[in-house]
Amino acid sequence: MTFYLNTIILIDGIDAGLHIGTRKMKERSVDEPRTELVVPREGFIEQLGTNIGLLRYRLPTSDFVIKTMKIGKFTKTKVAVCYIKSVAEPELVKEVENRLSKIEFDSVLDSGIIEQFIEDNPYSPFPQIQPTERPDRVVGNLIEGRVAILTQGSPFALLVPVAFNQFYHTTEDYTNRFLMGNFIRIIRIIALVFSLIFPSLYVSFIACNPELLPTEFAVAVSGGRAGVPFPAVIEDLVIEVAMVILREATVRLPQQVGGALSIVGVLIIGQATVQAGFASPVTVVVIAIATIGSFATPVYTAAFALRMLRFPILILSDIYGLYGVVIGSIIIFNHMFYENFFW
Repeated sequence: MTFYLNTIILIDGIDAGLHIGTRKMKERSVDEPRTELVVPREGFIEQLGTNIGLLRYRLPTSDFVIKTMKIGKFTKTKVAVCYIKSVAEPELVKEVENRLSKIEFDSVLDSGIIEQFIEDNPYSPFPQIQPTERPDRVVGNLIEGRVAILTQGSPFALLVPVAFNQFYHTTEDYTNRFLMGNFIRIIRIIALVFSLIFPSLYVSFIACNPELLPTEFAVAVSGGRAGVPFPAVIEDLVIEVAMVILREATVRLPQQVGGALSIVGVLIIGQATVQAGFASPVTVVVIAIATIGSFATPVYTAAFALRMLRFPILILSDIYGLYGVVIGSIIIFNHMFYENFFW
C-alpha cells in the first residue's frame, strides 16, 4: 500500500495494521464542463475521489453504492461502479461488474478504453454507452435506475444502459418548462433528419428523380449547376470530406488559431470553390444545412455517427434515387431505435 503513497501504521503486539489514505496529489480544480456548457457549472475532473464526492454531495443517501476495482496490468487504474441499490436492477449491476472484471489490458488510461471493452457491438456506428462530464446528469440517470462507471484519470463518466433517444436529451430539458423542453427536443429530431438525409435527397432529385421537383426550382438548380464538371454525388462527397477535414483541423489547432481557420475555411474556401466552378451554390447550402443539423446533437459521438452514415446514403441515393434514400433510412433508423444496448 505504501507504493500508492498512503500510510500504514503497525503496532507492536497487534497482528493487524491501519491503512490510512494520506496521499495528496496535485489535481485540477472543479471547473465547468468543456463539452456541455449549460445549467450547473460543475464538471468532473481527472481525480476519481473528487468525482465521487460530487456525486455523494448530490446523493446523501445510504442507497447510493460505490464499488471499486482495479483494471490494467501495468496501470492498475481504479474504476468505480456507482448505482442506487433500491432502484437499479441487480442483474444490470452484475452484468456491468462482470464485463469490467473480464477486461485484460496492459493500460487503462481513459474511460474511452473501458467503453470499447464493454460495449455490445463494436461494429455499430452509434455509441452504445453514454459519456458525460456532468455530475447532475449522472445523478439523474442513477435515479432512473442506470449504472455509472467512473475512471481514475478521466473526466468522463459512462452511463449504462442507453437508448439512442437519450443522446438527444440534455439536462436543461428537465429544468425547462414542459412546452419549452419538448419543443427543443422536436427541433433536435428535425435537425437529426436534416443532417442524415438532406444531402441524399438533393442527390436523388438531381441524379435520378428530377421530375419530382417544381419546374421553377429545377430550372434554378440547373442554372446553378451550369459549368460544374462533376456529378452531384461526387460534388457532395468532396464537400463532405472537406468539411470533415476542416472541422478536424479546427479542433486540433490551438484555440487562438482554430477560430480563424474556421472562418477562412467556411467563407473564403467555400466562395472560391463556387466561383471556380468546382461546386454549385445549392450544393454548398445543402451541405452547410446538414452540417449545422449534426451540431444540434448534444453528444459528440452520436453526431459523428450521423456524419459517417451520410456517405453510404449518398451513394445509395445516386444509384437508386429516392428508393435508395428510403432503404438506407429504414435500415439506419431501425438499428438506431430498436437495438437495445447493454441488456
